[in-house]
Amino acid sequence: MSVVARTLDVARSQINERRGRTVKPRGPYRKAEDAEFLAPIRAIVDARPTYGYRRVTALLNRRLRAECRPAVNAKRVLRIMQHHGLTLERHTARRPGRTYDCVVIALRSNVRSPAGSNRWPR
Repeated sequence: MSVVARTLDVARSQINERRGRTVKPRGPYRKAEDAEFLAPIRAIVDARPTYGYRRVTALLNRRLRAECRPAVNAKRVLRIMQHHGLTLERHTARRPGRTYDCVVIALRSNVRSPAGSNRWPR
């Protein structure tokens, strides 16, 4: 099929569509081995509820290496955590209550503050 597509200089999906057969879409992500990682992930999240998936992955991989088992990909840990509702709430970076009132304190006018440079005003 790919040789025909290259010869005609068209995409393989286009050939399938013209033949009247559509490609079956993928189903949801499922792996049987994910169940064995759920218990340690849940234990880490219960002990450290503020940790995100990257820190959870690091702790999980540390535990797996101590047991002489292969490490787990961070994306896989993220998928498992999302599927079971263990991820943190998304951070929006909006801070209610903090306002800027345009007041800058300086020692005298037209002089930089001492924090911005290593020279003090004379």
